[in-house]
Amino acid sequence: MRRSPHLAVGSALAAVCGAAALLPTSWLPHDPLAIDPQNRFADSSWRHPLGTDALGRDVLSLVAAGARATLGTALGAVAIAMVAGVLLGVAAATWPRLAGTLVRHAGAIVLALPSLLVALVLVAATGPGAATAAVAIGAALSAGVARVTSDEAGRILASDFVSAARTSGAGPVRIALHHLLPNLRASLLVQASGAFAVAILGESTLSYLGLGTRPPSPSWGRMLAESQQYLVVDPLVAVWPGAAVALAILGFGLLGDGIRDATGPAGAGAAR
Repeated sequence: MRRSPHLAVGSALAAVCGAAALLPTSWLPHDPLAIDPQNRFADSSWRHPLGTDALGRDVLSLVAAGARATLGTALGAVAIAMVAGVLLGVAAATWPRLAGTLVRHAGAIVLALPSLLVALVLVAATGPGAATAAVAIGAALSAGVARVTSDEAGRILASDFVSAARTSGAGPVRIALHHLLPNLRASLLVQASGAFAVAILGESTLSYLGLGTRPPSPSWGRMLAESQQYLVVDPLVAVWPGAAVALAILGFGLLGDGIRDATGPAGAGAAR
C-alpha cells in the first residue's frame, strides 16, 4: 500500500463502506425509519450530523442503513457474475471449438449493449426487488468477466507448465483446478473490484427508478429519488446519498487499479 496510493485509498474507502454496511441497526445514531414530522429538514447538529430529510428521519442513519441494501445487492450481483463468468471463460478456453464459439458470440451480443441497459430490461421483465436486481446485474456483468477470463485462461493454457501437466496425464478438470484458477487469482480480484463498482451504480440506478430495493428498506438510489423534489428546499438531502454512491464507486475502482498495479502483468489483462 505504501507503493500504491490507489490501493491505499481504495482499500480505505472500501473498508469504510463495508463497515457502514455491517453496522447493526441498534448501533446507528437513530432508527433510520423513525419519522419525526416536527423535525423536518433540520440543519446539521450533534444530534443529527447530516441533518434530517422531509420526514424528519436522520440522514446519517439512512445513509448507513442504505449501504447495507446497496452493497448487499452489489455483492450478490458480483458473486453471480464471477461464478458464471469464470465457469464460461474457463470452458471457452478449455474447449475453444464448442464452448469458445458459443461464449464469444453470446458475449459479443451482451457486450454490445450497456450492462445497465441489460439489467434494466431484465428487471423490468421479471419484476422489481433486490434479488431480481442482483440477478439482472450479475447476468449483465458476467459476459465481460467471461471474455477477460477466457483470454487470460487461453494465455495460461499455452504455457509450458500446462503442456508439461498434460504430458504427465493431467485432465482438463485437474488443469483447471491446479493451474488455471491459481494463476487467474490476480485477474479475478481486479475484475471483481471493477464489477463491484459497476454493480453499485447499477443497484443505485435501479432503486432510483423504483426497480431495485423495495420500501421500507433504505437504499442510496431511492434516497436520491425521494429527495430530488426537495432540492430547492434542502439540496444537502440529495448530496449525501449521491456522495455515498460516488465514494463507493471510486473506492472499489481504485481498489481494482491498486490490485492490478501490485500484481503487475498477472492482473494487467483485467484492465482491458
